Amino acid sequence: MPDLNGTDQAGPGLPGVFFDGHSSRDHPATLHLGAGGVRVRLEGRGDHHWRADQVTLDAPLPGVRRSLNFPDGSRFETPDDPGIRDWERQHGRNRLLGGVRRLEGSWGTALGAVAVTGAVLWGFVTFGIPALARQAAAVTPVGVLASFDREAMGVLEGQNLIGPSDLSAARQAQLQAAFRDVSGWAGGPYGYRLLLRDGEPAGSGGLGANAFALPNGTVVMTDQLVALARSDRELVGVLAHEAGHVTQRHGLASVYQALGLSLIITAVTGDVVSASTFAAAVPVALVQGGYSRAAETQSDEVAARFMLERYGTTRPLQTILARLEAQDGGPGGVPDLLGTHPGTDARIEHLRQLEDATR
Repeated sequence: MPDLNGTDQAGPGLPGVFFDGHSSRDHPATLHLGAGGVRVRLEGRGDHHWRADQVTLDAPLPGVRRSLNFPDGSRFETPDDPGIRDWERQHGRNRLLGGVRRLEGSWGTALGAVAVTGAVLWGFVTFGIPALARQAAAVTPVGVLASFDREAMGVLEGQNLIGPSDLSAARQAQLQAAFRDVSGWAGGPYGYRLLLRDGEPAGSGGLGANAFALPNGTVVMTDQLVALARSDRELVGVLAHEAGHVTQRHGLASVYQALGLSLIITAVTGDVVSASTFAAAVPVALVQGGYSRAAETQSDEVAARFMLERYGTTRPLQTILARLEAQDGGPGGVPDLLGTHPGTDARIEHLRQLEDATR
């Protein structure tokens, strides 16, 4: 037997239990650790000893006894972790896990880990979920988009937020023709349609003077917005802005972002049945969330391109935005035309800059 460097004289040893590897019964025992090996002393049953290189140690776990395993299948377990830890250091065992354990025992490290975790979570919510939402919106099948539009309109009409339009048939025909020009220019595989609706049905608050786009190209424009406009060019500018939201899939991305990862998974897997269920949340997401600064800017740029091609100016859209701002966006709640990201003044200035850049 190799020299255990005076193990027997190294102190009282570590208390614990010994399993012989043949039965589940444990035996009270004492472990003596030395530079050359270990010795297990059983009461009334003699000693067992092994070289250091014959011993394997299980990784430390909070609340679990430390375990030393021996070549014959036996093992020794002890609650004395500090004693085992000293021997591990002497023999260079579990160095990585030892470092982890020291980190776990440091308040500074623990607080730092909490701070890092919080920062990562904030970054994921602020940047990660919006990025995932945009990617999911980009790959969502058109069939799902159609389901979203259908379900969303059902919710809007069911909640009495909109009602049948009071515009004359001739006036509606004029606006439908203007929208066909806009949607034909915008293009894409979308089921474009313009729905003219009363934004204050039965005297309710409703949506007021407003317009918004649903993911598959359904654009709703209220009678109140038509009445507010002083020229059809202003309304065409609004329709072109909404077409920009459709082609860039801003509405769908805003819904995904508002409802989180469950809806993103639905889109990626193409689960149309689930998508139909979730589609009822589209109006809520649009009403409460609106669009990001980047989304509003992109849609304004789409509208500016159309208006510069057709009229050589973006002034009609600037004008109606300013008029909507003057009446605080009306009694409606859909933050589309007057989203707070960016503010109306900044949007009007950007439209001016786009027009000046073409001169």
